[in-house]
Amino acid sequence: MQNPGTATPDTTERFPARERFADGAQYVAGRLTHGTSGHTHAVVDPATGEEVYRYELASAADVDVAVAAARAAFPGWSGATPAERSEALHRFAAVLADRAEEFARAESLQCGKPLKLTREFDVPGTIDNTAFFAGAARHLAGQSAGEYSGDHTSYVRREPIGVVGSIAPWNYPLQMAAWKILPAIAAGNTIVLKPAELTPLTSLLFAQAATEAGIPDGVINIVTGTGREAGEHLVAHPDVAMTSFTGSTAVGKRVAEVATATVKRLHLELGGKAPFLVFDDADLEAAAHGAVAGALINTGQDCTAATRAYVQRPLYEAFVERTAALMETVRVGDPFAAGTDIGPLVSHVQRDRVAGFVDRARAHARVVTGGEAPQGDLGKGAYYLPTLIADATQDSEVVQSEIFGPVLVVLPFDGDDEGIRLANDTPYGLAASAWTRDVFRANRATREIEAGCVWINDHIPIISEMPHGGYKASGFGKDMSAYSFDEYTQIKHVMFDNTAVARKPWHRTVFGDC
Repeated sequence: MQNPGTATPDTTERFPARERFADGAQYVAGRLTHGTSGHTHAVVDPATGEEVYRYELASAADVDVAVAAARAAFPGWSGATPAERSEALHRFAAVLADRAEEFARAESLQCGKPLKLTREFDVPGTIDNTAFFAGAARHLAGQSAGEYSGDHTSYVRREPIGVVGSIAPWNYPLQMAAWKILPAIAAGNTIVLKPAELTPLTSLLFAQAATEAGIPDGVINIVTGTGREAGEHLVAHPDVAMTSFTGSTAVGKRVAEVATATVKRLHLELGGKAPFLVFDDADLEAAAHGAVAGALINTGQDCTAATRAYVQRPLYEAFVERTAALMETVRVGDPFAAGTDIGPLVSHVQRDRVAGFVDRARAHARVVTGGEAPQGDLGKGAYYLPTLIADATQDSEVVQSEIFGPVLVVLPFDGDDEGIRLANDTPYGLAASAWTRDVFRANRATREIEAGCVWINDHIPIISEMPHGGYKASGFGKDMSAYSFDEYTQIKHVMFDNTAVARKPWHRTVFGDC
């Protein structure tokens, strides 16, 4: 029986930043404005089901205004020296650090994340990303000059692209906003970001903090509207030079379709179904703890979360038993309560979607623990108990489809070849992990598993200096690290003729004596 956690405390401190949104939920050219679509949307606390903020959604016309602001800011920002952009980003990191608690509480409120997670992971990670790109902004080098063709000198310039239109998801709204905004503006671009309608608060706070840090008006703009109206218009906009999208593979395909009409550059970070591969020489206790942490991080609402555990048959039953026992100790409760390990899902709609996957799996698999919403004081929230499913088939829905909830499916395998084959038997390729004490097995796993990140004897950690991005249906392009600059810059070849001769040798080759 899972620990049911604690009820939602009656506190007025859940949303201390409320007054910062009094003037609307669109942030354009350095100020908050109201949307003009004629429709409103509510931010709901998923722990209680209560509305905490209602705002006017952006229209296509609001997107036009934001893009115009970004376009107007582009010449000045792209013309700034790397040192000037770096200094502004260093100030930005300092402002974020000063307001860390405000960000942590707003993120917990809108997402249902435990406050300890936002305090120790989401917000510090965002500050670290900002500090990283503050330094990286000064290293946007091209290539040195060289004489590669006769009397000509060539070199490569790395230049910003222009206005970037980005769309961020609801599972990590603050970090996803940072991952999209920071490399773009560090490289000299300007940006219009559309956050998810459910979770706009920290993206708006992020843009306000940038203005407070002295980043010029119009460099960062936020439009909060629906995907159908604001999102599609942003992707299709002729003045937007690049689209960066994080979300489901299905929506990513639509984004690519719309962007193709104007031949935009695309950066897509899409779905995931990460395998967790446990070989028979693995440390069972470490693997079980890693599976629980990797599967339940952010209540399982993570594209890189461990979702498919493949365990070599000698360890299979012991792994199922130990992992189930650990899941039953996980404390499910209010995000603001001390000691809570996981909070609610982001909404009741998402909770019901997850429950549907589990209920359909009962016909062909074993639900070892969980598989239901908690009762009692937590019943009003979008909670779902940590769930372990065993003995599913490889072709089943719970193995092949992204559930995006606190659900781990465990399957056995025999030989190493079969384990790696099953790990790769998915359309996705965002992340994976392998658990073994054998260096040769570990090396083979990192080489043969088809994913943008492969952990060995761990699952989930990321760092600002290293890239994040997927293979196959998980999209293409990289977030974080210096590799992300490849997404947000374009390369120009410049060639000088070093002679004063009017007729070049190649002229004669092509045109003879004329």
